Parts: sequence; structure tokens; C-alpha cells
Amino acid sequence: MPKREDPEQLWSLSAGGLTEQLGTGPAGLTTTEAKRRLETYGPNLLHIAKRTDALTLLLAQFKSPLILILLGAVILSFFLREPVDAAIIIAIVLLSSVLGFWQEKRAAGAVKSLQAIVRIEARVIRDGVERDVPAEDVVPGDVCILNAGDIIPGDSAILESKDLFVQEAALTGESFPAEKETGTVARETPLMKRTDTLFMGTHVISGSARALVTFTGASTEFGKVSERLRLKPAETEFEHGVRRFGYLLTEVTLILVIVIFGITVYLERPVIDSFLFALAIAVGIIPELLPAIISVNLAVGAVHMARRKVIVKQLASIENLGSMNVLCADKTGTLTEGTVELQGARDAEGNSSEKGLFYAYLNSFYETGFTNPIDEAIRTHGQFDLTGYQKVDEVPYDFVRKRLSILVAKDGAHLMITKGAVSSVLDLCSSVDLRSGCRDIADMRNGIERQSKSLGDDGFRTLGLAYKRLGDVSRIGKEDEVDMAFLALLVFFDPPKAGVVEALDDLRKLGIALKVITGDNVHVATSVTRNVLGYEPKVLTGGEVHLLSDDALRSRAPMIDVFAEIEPSQKERIILALRKSGNTVGFLGDGINDASALHSADVGISVNSAVDVAKEAATIVLLEKHLNVLAAGVREGRKTFANTLKYIYMTTSANFGNMFSMAGAALFLPFLPLLPKQILLNNFLTDFPAMAISTDAVDPELVEKPRRWDIRFIRNFMIVFGVVSSIFDFLTFAALIFILKATPEVFRTGWFVESVMTEVLIILVMRTWNPFYKSMPSRPLLVAMILVLLVTLSLPYSPLKGILGLTPLPISSLMLLGLITVLYAGASEFTKKVFHERAFGKESTIVNAGLCHPGQA
Repeated sequence: MPKREDPEQLWSLSAGGLTEQLGTGPAGLTTTEAKRRLETYGPNLLHIAKRTDALTLLLAQFKSPLILILLGAVILSFFLREPVDAAIIIAIVLLSSVLGFWQEKRAAGAVKSLQAIVRIEARVIRDGVERDVPAEDVVPGDVCILNAGDIIPGDSAILESKDLFVQEAALTGESFPAEKETGTVARETPLMKRTDTLFMGTHVISGSARALVTFTGASTEFGKVSERLRLKPAETEFEHGVRRFGYLLTEVTLILVIVIFGITVYLERPVIDSFLFALAIAVGIIPELLPAIISVNLAVGAVHMARRKVIVKQLASIENLGSMNVLCADKTGTLTEGTVELQGARDAEGNSSEKGLFYAYLNSFYETGFTNPIDEAIRTHGQFDLTGYQKVDEVPYDFVRKRLSILVAKDGAHLMITKGAVSSVLDLCSSVDLRSGCRDIADMRNGIERQSKSLGDDGFRTLGLAYKRLGDVSRIGKEDEVDMAFLALLVFFDPPKAGVVEALDDLRKLGIALKVITGDNVHVATSVTRNVLGYEPKVLTGGEVHLLSDDALRSRAPMIDVFAEIEPSQKERIILALRKSGNTVGFLGDGINDASALHSADVGISVNSAVDVAKEAATIVLLEKHLNVLAAGVREGRKTFANTLKYIYMTTSANFGNMFSMAGAALFLPFLPLLPKQILLNNFLTDFPAMAISTDAVDPELVEKPRRWDIRFIRNFMIVFGVVSSIFDFLTFAALIFILKATPEVFRTGWFVESVMTEVLIILVMRTWNPFYKSMPSRPLLVAMILVLLVTLSLPYSPLKGILGLTPLPISSLMLLGLITVLYAGASEFTKKVFHERAFGKESTIVNAGLCHPGQA
């Protein structure tokens, strides 16, 4: 690979010199040589991702500060000759860590399998044959084949090009596409003027090329500046909620640990026991399996979404998809079939024009630019005999001129035919070709424009067609597009997508508003949207957007249904305005110019058939471009989030109550209410069923509206239900001391059994906001709950009872504890109903519970 520090190694050297220097040729590299170079230069990545093997993932389970503290306590216990206690704590820590490792390994494997479905590829020549390879396998010396929409896989020298325009905004900041061609430029030429060079990370707008890859990975221009350009992804709403939840738990835990440790030492309890007790309290109140639960829920959700043809590239985007309340999309392919059909050609007086159809066919048949549905529709509309015609030259379409010209010849006569946007073509014309003869353009232009508008109002799309007879010329340029004769309006129709009205109604029921953002003219966009929405949409054009300040756009954007005639750079501005007005915004895009909007949205959504740059920018990829598929993905996202919150509700309320009870019991009991090892075992057993939460059903009401975290609600929930739990804990204390006259061993055993039983039973109550008997848990969750109850009830009678500090309980004691547990379940069910009514009012629906709507967070 040429040395990057030598400025003459790329843009100032000829393609032949570079080819020789890199040891390659027009036939590209051999497969063997490509593999050797891949080993030498490494993967074509800016940042090589570290592979996480099983051992690394297992060791990562021990990074938690609480786990490290517990391991320190184990060492201290060994020094104080308490090997049994130390061994039990180690066993419980290992079990929790192995369980977390197993689940996260499965989650990582599922995500890796899903991401493999959507990958970026490059077309290269290997062994003289064109083939697609993963972009990260491209090496210096590869010859790449590039077409419109392709991401350029490495810094490259152009070997051949045809009408090549490249978007280089990521490197140069220039919003207009750069024209590229073969040749050399001076060594001092600045980056944005190196017309013979292509840069990694940019993408082809139009045209085609063959390019020699010279630098890959960190050696590219993009690699040199990637650290400066790369911004940390914005924190998602889900991640923000998890972080705030962590702060809440940290505050509560620190207060309880400090107070409990101080009180137990003051009461002259053994310092080591007090220390272990306080640490166990910390572990008991913190749901240490929360990261694993989140990973499992999101991974399971991703698998379920994949079955519904929704591929998740970033797990955190699942929650954002669920909280989305605004979806922005182009009308083409979303509201319409995206299969453009030619309705016909009409002259300036509205009559059918067979000549117009023929000239349009000539233009499209010989056009060699990037493939597009317009030309395909013209070519398939009708077949014409082109015997005797031959193509002479072409001026390709570009985004500035918005037109395409073809020069053809027959029997020595040369004819230039131009097709493009109506206004752009009319600007070139001086006359109009009618059946009755030629007329001056000044007399007919207004009528042509009115006809185009009328067709647009009816949902059609129109292009202008003009021609010009030339002498014996062999080349044409943009300067020849003058003094032409307007021939016809080409009328196209993109029918509404089958089932789109029902799909939009489904999205509305999910609380998602659709906003159409399109480059199409305002009449076409308005007509199509009116037909599918069933009412007159509010419209804002690109020209009007340009005149609005950011604050004004932020105020107006939420009220607009259709943004028409929008430039690519304005899409991102509209997305940001909608986000700043308090919405969670999704953007569905598959085009070359959608990348920045996909990156700016809360949820970037693309389709598997999209161009590479769109799939790269998206976090969600649909295997089928239909709103029904997206609606199914939204439901799965909301189910995933709802199941995550179930675990948080159940664990925080029950743990807080139990730990609060232990703190209170430590004040009046002459012994510790539970031994540290019993607290840890309690925590492990009650966390076990939570691993099956991801399989549980969700109340239908919880997927009806967008959701966000509400930490205040969770805090109040934890306190209220924690207090209810503590009341029944103290009732258990009273029963054990005053009715059963329990010894310390019996007391600990009785409360251990009651604590686990109540925490398991509370899963039935907290997993739904409806009466618990109206909603059955999933089979895996129910089996896990029953298994934990059986293990808990059997431990006091097992050979492990002595090691765990447990003792057999008489049947009367078990019956009393069972009665308290049932009363606790009933009280929790009643408290759930009252709590919800107090929080949201008697008439509110359960969908609000624990969440706030977008704009209220």
C-alpha cells in the first residue's frame, strides 16, 4: 500500500502508475492475493471491533462494584475462619454470574445472527470475475465496480468513469455532489477539488465507475479524521431511563447500607456479620440481573421482530421504536406501490401524442445513466421499431439541471431529445410542436403549466419532453439545450399501495402520526396523501421551509401532514424540528439522499432493498417495505419495553420492602433477621423467574400508545408497594415471635420462606395492571415460579439446611405463613387498583401506568 505521508501517491499519479505500484491490473487481484493482503493490512474498518469471546464475557460478569465488594468480603471471611459462609457467598455469586453469562451469550448470538442478514457489500473484480464481498474484506489493489447508491469502500483512483457524481459532504461539507473523472491533478490540490479521487465513506449519486482501491481502513482520508468527525451517539430514551433508574437505586442503597451498618455496630453486633449483613442488603435491593434481563428482553424482542420481517441492528432502538409517535416517510413505496406506470403522452392542448410516446421511448431506450423507474415505465409501456436509429451522444441527468438529453441519428439526420422536470424543460423551449403546427412558447406556456398542475391535482406526475433537430454533430453538451421545441407532457401514475389505508389506520390506533416528506411536486404529494388519509392534508413546501427560522419550523412542523418539494438537506432539518418539539421521530427512507435524515431521527428505518448508504445509517431494517410490517415491529417494541418494566416493578418494590423490613428488624431483634448468605440466596431464587419475563404476554392496552420512562412513577411505586411488603413482613415477625415463639433459626427460616413466597406470588399481581386472575402468565414464567416455590419449601428439610442456617418448620407454621402470603397478595391487588386511580384518575386507562407520553418526559 502506498505510504499515506507521500502526497503524490494517489491523486497526482496516473492510474497506470498506481496499478503497477499496487501489483494489480484490470482483472483485479486473485482470491489468494486478496486473502494475503487482508492479513497484512487488516479488515477495512475504521475501528476494528474487539471480538468478545466466552471467557471475556464470563469475566465481565464480575465487573460490578457490588460483586467485587462481596468477593472482598469472602476473602475477609476466610481470614476470620468462616469458610462455610464464604463458600456459600461464592456459590451464589457464581450462580448469578453464570446465569447472566449464559443469557447474555445467547442474546449476543441472536443479535449477531440478525445483523448478518443486513450487511454492506462491495462489488470487486477477483480472479477476473465481478463478485460481491463484504466491505470489510476490500484490500488495497482491489478494482471496484461502482454504481449509483454504492458506498465507496476505500480511497480509490478512478480507472474509468461515466457521468460520475459523488456525495462527499461527510469529508468536505459541500452539500452539492462532486463530479468525478479520470486523470491527475496537482499534488497541492485540496481534498474537495481532487476530481480523480474517490474517498472511503462517500457514496455515488449517479453514474458509474471502475476504481482502484489504494487505501483502506484507518489509512484512508476518512480514517485520518474519523476521530474528529465521529460523535458519540445520542443517548436513547431507554438508556437515559436506565441511567436515571440506576441513580435512584444508588441513592436508596447507600442510605440503607450506611444506616444499617451503623445501627448494627452500635448495638454491639459482630462487626463482620454487620458488614456482611449491610452488603447483603445492598445486593438484595439492587436488581443485579437488570443488565441481563434487559439484554435478554431486547434480544428476544429482536428475534420476535425478525419473524415479523423487522431486523434490529441496534438493540436499544427497540424501545425507541416503541416510543415513536411520529413517522416520517416518502410517499413513494410507502403510500404508493412505487411501480411507476406511464399513462400516456399529451401535447400542449391535452391531446394524446403518439409522436411524444415515440420520442420518449427513444430517449429512455438509449439512456445509459443510473437505473430509474421512470425510464423503465416508458420502455415497458410500448415497443417501437428503432431500425435505422443509432445513439450518438448523451448529456446525463443531474440534480442541478433535472433533465436528460439524448442525441440520435437516422439517415444522416440528428435529433436531440430532452426529458425532465416540466419547468426545467419549458425554460429551454422557444416553440411548441402541435398537430396544427408550431406555436411560440410564450403563447402556450401558461396553458402547459395549468395542464401539468391539473394532472398533479389528480395524482399524476408529469415530465416535459422537447426536441431539437441538429446538423451533422457527434457530441452535445449542456450548452446545446436551448431553442428547443416542446413536444408533450409525459403522464405517470403511481397507484396507492394495497392495504395502505388500513395500515395508516392501524398506525393511528397505535398513536403514530404519519408525515410525508417528499421531493415530489406539491400537487402530486397533496393528491396522493389526500386519497389515502381521507382528508385534506396541511402542506408545507421546500421553499416555505427555507424561509422559516428553526424556531418557526419547530412550531409549524408538528401541524403539517405533507412536506413537498423538499431538498435532501431539508429532510434532516424537519426531523430535528419535530424532535425538538417533543416528539419521538422515526424516519423511513431507502434513497441515496435519506442518509442524514436516518441518522438524525430517533429511529432510522430502512428496507433491505435500500441502497447501502441508507442501510448503513438505519438502526431498524424492514425486510418488506410496508407499513403493516412496521406496525408489527412497533407492537413488538412496546411489548419488550413493557416486559422490562415488569421486572423493575416487581423487583424494586419487593426488594425495597424486604430490605426496609430487615433494617427495621435489626433495631429490635437481638439477632440478625436473616444471615447474609440467606439474603443472597433469597435474591438469587426470586431473580430466577425474571429470566422468563421475556416470554410473558403483555396487556393489549400497554401497546396501544407510545411510552417513555417515568422515574417518578417508578420511585413512588417502589415506596408504596415496598411499604405494603414491609407491613406484612412485620406481621410475619409478630406471628413468628408472639404466636410461634420462634428461636432465631426458626425465625430466619420462617421469614426466608415467607419472603421468597411473597416475592414469587407478587409476580402474578405486578405483571398486569388488570386483576391478576384475568391474565395468565406464560408457561415458562409459571414453571419457573412453581420451581422456585418448590425449592424454597424443600430447603429447610434438605441436607443443605445446616449449611444455609435453616431448620424444618412445622405444618402449622407453614400454614400461617401461607395465610400471610395470600393476604399480602390480596392487599397488593387492592393497592394496585387504588395506586393507579390516585396516579391517573378513576377514568384513566391502564396504558399510562409507569410511563409518560412523548413530550412529558
